Amino acid sequence: MANAYLAEIKAEILKLSRMPEFAIPTLILPVMFFTLFGVIIPGSRDNAPYLLSTFGVFAVMGPALFGFGAGVAQERERGWLTLKRAVPAPAGALLVAKTTATILIASVSLAAIYAVAAFAADVDLPPLVWLSLLLVHVLSAIPFVLIGLALGFVFGANAAVAVANILYLGMAVLGGLWMPVSVFPRIMAQIAQFLPSFHLAEIALSISGAAGEKAMLGHVLATLVITAIAAGLALLAWARQR
Repeated sequence: MANAYLAEIKAEILKLSRMPEFAIPTLILPVMFFTLFGVIIPGSRDNAPYLLSTFGVFAVMGPALFGFGAGVAQERERGWLTLKRAVPAPAGALLVAKTTATILIASVSLAAIYAVAAFAADVDLPPLVWLSLLLVHVLSAIPFVLIGLALGFVFGANAAVAVANILYLGMAVLGGLWMPVSVFPRIMAQIAQFLPSFHLAEIALSISGAAGEKAMLGHVLATLVITAIAAGLALLAWARQR
């Protein structure tokens, strides 16, 4: 059984790495933007701890939304999901493989951002804070995985890529990953309250000690509620395909 899971994970990683529309935005953009806004721009290193917290969330959004949204939609259109059901493999192997591949690929981008933060932006955090921040960033993939899964079951392959792009950039901007929500107009700040990206970023900011709201419990609860809603939508979308 373990071999079945490992084979699925390997296949997913290879498939995702061969999708240029996936690799470019998910692996390169987060590192490039962090380097620009946290290192290159004069005076930006003062904001590096803040950007490390928020861009870590940005780094896991892409693999989750594109890997599941575009990936599942393509497999569904080509009949691969139907074929998978006929293969004598564990029922949850594909989901576990996709989630694991998403986290592993996101970890590549996270590792690059952490390296730039530590060695180029002079971010100095205690080891326990680094580990806690990494844990939050990795777990941040869960709600986006569920959202991507729902997209993959609802939209066709081309539409799923377009919608994933809109959500990817929209949740990054409106969620305060590129600039603080405090500078937004009131309506934009209100929209942020409904986005997982905003609450996950605030949790990461609380851990890193960078500027941000300190009421972590409220953001944790909001994230759990949003994740539960996303899980319900993904389950509903999956049930419609059976």
